Amino acid sequence: MNYNLKELLSLWFGVGFLSLERITWKSPCDLLEKVAGYEGVHPVRNVSDLRLRVGAYRRCYTFIHPSMPREPVVILHVALTDGIASNIQVIVPHPTLSNQSDFKLTQHSEEDTSTFNSAVFYSITSTQPGLKGIDLGNYLIKSVVKQLQSEFPHLTQFSSLSPIPGFRDWLFTEINQQMGGTKQEPLLNDNQMQRLSAVLQCQAEKKIILAKLKKLLQDGNWCKNTDVTSGIKDILMYLCARYLYLEKHRNYALNPVANFHLRNGASLWRINWLANSTARGLSESCGLMVNYRYYLDKTLTNSQQYNAEHIIDVSPQVTDLLN
Repeated sequence: MNYNLKELLSLWFGVGFLSLERITWKSPCDLLEKVAGYEGVHPVRNVSDLRLRVGAYRRCYTFIHPSMPREPVVILHVALTDGIASNIQVIVPHPTLSNQSDFKLTQHSEEDTSTFNSAVFYSITSTQPGLKGIDLGNYLIKSVVKQLQSEFPHLTQFSSLSPIPGFRDWLFTEINQQMGGTKQEPLLNDNQMQRLSAVLQCQAEKKIILAKLKKLLQDGNWCKNTDVTSGIKDILMYLCARYLYLEKHRNYALNPVANFHLRNGASLWRINWLANSTARGLSESCGLMVNYRYYLDKTLTNSQQYNAEHIIDVSPQVTDLLN
């Protein structure tokens, strides 16, 4: 984007000109339709699904600009949970994957505040491509945290439950480079390769074992085989930790979602196994998701260290996967 134009748009769409609005089931129909239509992280399936996402134990917020009064600029979905959620099906139930009895459905208009202590940001969507590069998502998260603290002073934990787009593509690229001999650094050590060979029942050279792993992950049914999932869990978790924590682009996190939250001052807190076993989740990240946790007393320091020194604040839950 032209620098001068970006600066002008940054002024026009500064936080002082934006109003924070909560979207509920009583919001105007056209606004609800736009919220559903813009949702790109976890697509809204039907009216019941939309009602769940703006109902009890859920919050949906957007920034509105006075020049576009019925047009969401950026949208954030939040779940109020007991502890930091590690599986998206707990928040956005999928009809073929979830036990509906596990959820507080929107028919219940009253919320029992004793049943939750955490706010989980599970989807954030910028709706205006022309505003790309203007950091509205960061401002929205900060505004929502203040709003939630005011509404629920007992909330103690704030975190994302984020997808990991690009992880499977990165892994397949690494495997292709290993198979083609264009990368010397091994993807897995000898012990990991031996374990993978046993799980895949493939006693062969490393290139063939990796090719078989790639073929397995291309088939969306692999996650239904408990012997396979238990056998490759540690290996995929290790590879994901490496991807999120060690793989860089210009010294920043290679993964765009990671880069967004780390720039905002979040911590790389936990990688979650088979947290999204939908077809989309498997094709993007082999079903893995990640929590970027917002420690409110550390976000400023974390943000400064990441942006200036490229230091990622990371929990032992992630670094232990690399050992």
